[in-house]
Amino acid sequence: MSLLENLAMLQEGSSSVTSSALKLFSMMPPSSGFGSPHPWLKELKSEERGLYLIHLLLTCANHVAACNLEHANATLEQISMLASPDGDTMQRIAAYFTEALADRILKAWPGIHKALNSTRVSMVSEKILVQKLFFEFFPFLKVAFVLTNQAIIEAMEGERMIHIIDLNAAEPAQWISLLQVLSAHPDGPPHLRITGVHQKKEVLDQVAHRLIAEAEKLDTPFQFNPVVSKLENLDFEKLRVKTGEALAISSILQLHTLLALDDETMKRKSPLLLKTSNGIHLQRFHPINRSTFDNLLEKDLISSYTRSPDSSSSSPASLKTSNSMNTEMFLNALWSLSPKVMVVTEQDSNHNGSHFTDRLLEALHSYAALFDCLESTIPRTSLERFRVEKLLFGEEIKNIIACEGLERKERHEKLDKWFMRFDLAGFGNEPLSYFGKLQARRFMQSYGCEAYRMKEENGCVLICWQDRSLFSISAWRSRK
Repeated sequence: MSLLENLAMLQEGSSSVTSSALKLFSMMPPSSGFGSPHPWLKELKSEERGLYLIHLLLTCANHVAACNLEHANATLEQISMLASPDGDTMQRIAAYFTEALADRILKAWPGIHKALNSTRVSMVSEKILVQKLFFEFFPFLKVAFVLTNQAIIEAMEGERMIHIIDLNAAEPAQWISLLQVLSAHPDGPPHLRITGVHQKKEVLDQVAHRLIAEAEKLDTPFQFNPVVSKLENLDFEKLRVKTGEALAISSILQLHTLLALDDETMKRKSPLLLKTSNGIHLQRFHPINRSTFDNLLEKDLISSYTRSPDSSSSSPASLKTSNSMNTEMFLNALWSLSPKVMVVTEQDSNHNGSHFTDRLLEALHSYAALFDCLESTIPRTSLERFRVEKLLFGEEIKNIIACEGLERKERHEKLDKWFMRFDLAGFGNEPLSYFGKLQARRFMQSYGCEAYRMKEENGCVLICWQDRSLFSISAWRSRK
């Protein structure tokens, strides 16, 4: 049974295994003592263990939210007996959620937290490797590349000077494929210029080397313009958008990182969210439920994204700033460039709730699907699988659960929220073409795993594992 099915069973309470397991657990005290957790936990079968781990994680999250550290500690001790980064799917995901919960607790003591992480080093080469492994293990980015390239090719029909801005220029495979298509144009290849944005110069250098070599081999006129920058600090003048060239923008898994700045803006406007002295955001007196928060978000979006009378005349130069840009400013700046098409790929999940317990439950569902993907396709003993789970998914889970404010970058949202943002920023949806979706569907079928599926929604594509939507791909154009 998959982890997603276990989660569904736990929520519905329809399974006899689920109800009997939870009934047994509810009769147990949190622990019979910090040094002697229940020995029967080790004797559980795989399915029962999975259900217990889910229940324990949710219980621990509630203890952390209530600042009941004694019970949180006891629950973490029980989880640690069952979780394992090299076990079955639920054991693996529980190991990283446990680490995230413990990290959130430790953030209440900044000195201890900083001391424990003071020697932690993040290698650029390690990040590049794990991103390449994600690209290889899953079809998500490959499908995004297929749909993005096809949307660009269709929008650029008849153009001889093409400029593409890649807001995350980390993987040359997408543009190598596009160069090959353009080189076969019956009237000869158009001139292609790609501006690649990335915060690491080493990454841009590698991409430039690959693309220039491919363009020379295909005898295609090509330029690569590297821009070393974080997205929120991007100087739009460095994009060097010129009159007479047709512009396309590609954003893959990037825009959600700007939402942290939106959150800070909303908290300044609203007294409902308070920050306690220990760094954990709590609601005072009454927690905000999901519908209330969604209504607040919608109202804030409408007030934040409504254009000022002179915003339509804003030039990229006027948007140059050394300060960070929130989503509104960034989308307005992209709109002012008048792209013929902008294709956006984002995680399709609700990981941007105001309370971390809501985020934890949503993240359990999303990462359960991703861990199930690996369980179905990659051996448990694979070192590469371990790296993806720990260095990519584990770090994302920790950011979603343990971090708040500007530190929390993994603010994944559903497609309908992005629809609202793009619409209010002056973009109109451009339905993905039948041919593009046909290409993507054929690729998914060739991947050899029936659990990977594609759904269409309002002219966009959702890539799913079983029935769980994980990534959205949508195309947009500037409304004049």
